[in-house]
Amino acid sequence: MKALVYTGTETTEIQELTPPEPRAGWSRIRVSHTGICGSDMHAWHGHDARRIPPLVLGHEAAGIALDGPYKGQGVTVNPLVSCTTCPACQRAEPHLCTTRALLGMAHPGTFAEEVLAPDANIVPTTLTPAKAALTEPLACSLHAVELGTNRHPQATSAIVLGGGAIGLLAAKCFALKGIPNIQIAEPNPLRRAMLAQTTGSAPYNPFEHTPQEADIVLDAVGSGPTRKAASALTRPGGTLVHIGLQDGAEGLDTRRITLQEIAFIGSYCYTPADFKAALTLLETGAITPEGWVEERPLEEGPAAFRAIHEGTAPPKIILTL
Repeated sequence: MKALVYTGTETTEIQELTPPEPRAGWSRIRVSHTGICGSDMHAWHGHDARRIPPLVLGHEAAGIALDGPYKGQGVTVNPLVSCTTCPACQRAEPHLCTTRALLGMAHPGTFAEEVLAPDANIVPTTLTPAKAALTEPLACSLHAVELGTNRHPQATSAIVLGGGAIGLLAAKCFALKGIPNIQIAEPNPLRRAMLAQTTGSAPYNPFEHTPQEADIVLDAVGSGPTRKAASALTRPGGTLVHIGLQDGAEGLDTRRITLQEIAFIGSYCYTPADFKAALTLLETGAITPEGWVEERPLEEGPAAFRAIHEGTAPPKIILTL
């Protein structure tokens, strides 16, 4: 089968690989659409020790089930693989499982014509695969937004740091929660223009403007500078939701967080309920890909990674097979 393989720092190439063998309790999926995630870029930059080349990356996917309980049906894939038996899994929180794994990390990923996934992680849908492939990133954003708004059900303001797919989708989810004042920090002018057209929020250049403090600040980048900004932009008594994973270094102002009773919440992946809720938002048309998603064939995967790196790509590129 054809696959896009991460072979080393800033290097991917198309290779012919052996298709996955059938496995009890797992299904083979014929992938048709698969998105490039920020974590794939993190690996491509050589900054993720968990993703060791050579490796087929990718974990946002939709296609047709080749076998298993949904054989012949259109499906999307929850790529989070858990043990199913630990206390976290029993609480329906498999994203907190101590042995959690991910397609495209501990298992071969979705940048290939076929991928294996646990039967329990396969969700049938009548959506077009181009839309269904957005379920996973939307679930990440929705989970992060829920963490913030559950603490602030009456929130009137939110700031999102980073206008990639996760930040853009978080802004859309904040809007669905009824928050009237949403701003997005994004230095890339191409992305700011897309954000203005597609989110109804107010994008700004963080190097030229500092907004007023907000009830909820969501850091979708996760770098030292964005943590510093998030620490300063969260109002007293507000909540800082940290979903970005660019680095784990400095930036967090723990003194201000303590003195102003700001809650800091880390957000990782999603629950199965979040994943299904995200799919419903796509199926009902509450979230759409128009204006911020671009499709490219798998063969152009290496160039797509380069375009994202150079800042000339939209918030989301979906590879088609």
